[in-house]
Amino acid sequence: MTTPMRSENFSLFPQSFSDFCKEVVIEKFDENGIELIEDNVIKEERVEFFLNNEKFLSVMTIAQDQDAHIVGFLLSEAVIKSYDDVKDISISEDGLKVNINATISQDGYANLFKEKTLTSGCCVGVTGNADKSFECAFVNTKYSVSANDVLANMRKFNTPSELFENTGCVHKAELILEDGTIFTSEDIGRHNAIDKVVGLASMNHKDIKKSVLYASGRLSMEMVVKCVMHKIPIVVSKAAVTFQGLKAANEHGITLIGFARNKKMNIYTHSGRINV
Repeated sequence: MTTPMRSENFSLFPQSFSDFCKEVVIEKFDENGIELIEDNVIKEERVEFFLNNEKFLSVMTIAQDQDAHIVGFLLSEAVIKSYDDVKDISISEDGLKVNINATISQDGYANLFKEKTLTSGCCVGVTGNADKSFECAFVNTKYSVSANDVLANMRKFNTPSELFENTGCVHKAELILEDGTIFTSEDIGRHNAIDKVVGLASMNHKDIKKSVLYASGRLSMEMVVKCVMHKIPIVVSKAAVTFQGLKAANEHGITLIGFARNKKMNIYTHSGRINV
C-alpha cells in the first residue's frame, strides 16, 4: 500500500475552525432536565461565482477552498477542460466573491443556462452536468485497488474532523491517488465537497484518473455523474446508493461501493477493480 501524502493547502486565505462556526446558547434536554449550554453551529455563506468578470452562480457553502470550489464546479460542468485553461483566480476580502478568468468551452458555458436538474443533495442545488459529455463518457481504466486498502482508508476517512465534531453538519470528500497523495475537503453539501476536492487536485496538476473518491453521503446519480465527468474510476461511501446512481455507474464504468463500514462493504458495479 502506498504511503498517503497530504497535499499542500491551496486556499488563498489562512482559515481556522472558528471561521466556519457561530457560538450560540441553546437549551439541552436529557433525562436529568434542561440546561443552558454553549454550542457551535455551522456558518454557511452565499458565495458568488464570477466567470471572466460576469456573475453566473450563487452557491450556499462554507467559505473555504473557494478557489478550488469554482475550479471543480467548472470542470464538472465541462466549462473548462483542465486547470491549464485558468488564467487567474481572485477572492474578495470577505471571501464571498470569487472571480476566475479562464478560456472556456462555449458549449459548456451555454449548458449552464439550460434546463437544470434538481439534485437530491442535503442542500438544494442544480446541475447541468454537461449532458453531451456525459452521454458519451465511459471509464474503462484497468486501475484497481485491494479491498483491504479500501476499508482501511474508509476507517481513516471516517475519523471526525474538528469541524464535524463541533457541529455535526458537514460532508467530507477525499481523493486518494495512485501515488498516495490525498486531497480532502468539507462542506455543508455533498456536491460542493466533491467539487472542492477535485478542484484541489486539479490546481495541484494531479491526474485523478487513477484514484479512489471517498464520500460521506449517499451515492445518488448526480454524485456518480461527477465521477464520470472526471474519469474517477472508484467511489466509496459508508452510506447507501440509489438505484439511479447504481444504473449510471454500471452504464458509465464506475465501480460503486456503498455501506463500507468496519470489515464489510457492498460492491454494486464493476467489481473487477477491487482485488479481494
